[in-house]
Amino acid sequence: MKVSTRNLVKLHGWRIDRFVHNYLYFVFYRPYVRVAMAIVRLSRRFIRFKPLAGVARMAFDRYHSKVLSAGDVQKILRLEKNIHSVSQKNKQVVPFRYATRIIFQEPEFIAVMDCPCKAATGTCEPLACCIAIGKKTAGFWLDHCQKYHARQIGQEEALSIVRYYRSQGHITQAFFKVATGGSTGVICNCCPDCCVSLQATAAARALDPGLTMNAPAGYRVVHDQDRCSGCGRCVEICHFQAVRITDGRRLYDAARCMGCELCVEHCPECALTLEINPDKPLPLDLDRLP
Repeated sequence: MKVSTRNLVKLHGWRIDRFVHNYLYFVFYRPYVRVAMAIVRLSRRFIRFKPLAGVARMAFDRYHSKVLSAGDVQKILRLEKNIHSVSQKNKQVVPFRYATRIIFQEPEFIAVMDCPCKAATGTCEPLACCIAIGKKTAGFWLDHCQKYHARQIGQEEALSIVRYYRSQGHITQAFFKVATGGSTGVICNCCPDCCVSLQATAAARALDPGLTMNAPAGYRVVHDQDRCSGCGRCVEICHFQAVRITDGRRLYDAARCMGCELCVEHCPECALTLEINPDKPLPLDLDRLP
């Protein structure tokens, strides 16, 4: 047994079922996600079928993400010390039932591999945008996921990958899954048209508006009217319909905003900034952990 596999066993302890799930999830990443995508598409047809409600809630309790701003992901990818936060206070950041541990061990050890969501849909290129932080997860990818072009990268290359995908309008998310140890470690650059998690949330909201796999980043957007030219770029880049222009007026819905910061980065007039939204979960800002 490879060292990386033994590390995965230790991560889950007596929960061998979770180890097996974790192992299958990464080793058969692409077919796993293809099946998940098929289930999401099927659920869109039968979402009102009541037995699906319980299944959906169980899945949404165990598989979820935290949207990251550009500033917050930069702090993660430039870490030079271990972060180990397993407090219940983490639910202020990741407001879900189970997987809430914020752990980055040996954060300078980073790997990247192909995104199974993008591969499953065949609509996005290039594919290499899933990033593992920490030797346990990244090492496992390097040992077992060569068919998905896993390779080790440095912190600056990881940041350049994130910047590229954000320039294409993709959303940065940190994933917290029970199956992968209930903690952080995987950063994805998600296309809303491809991402199983974002698509699942869109489907589930027809069943329950409060059902989501994606915790907001914890920010709201501040608009400087004097700088704004009314170009509408923020409307085009927002994937959550949080901003629109009606009769020449810019209208912003802070409740719908996920605080991803894409509109801030893509505003040609620098008319937008972020501030913490007290009505949302706290940001995954490593300088502000509970």
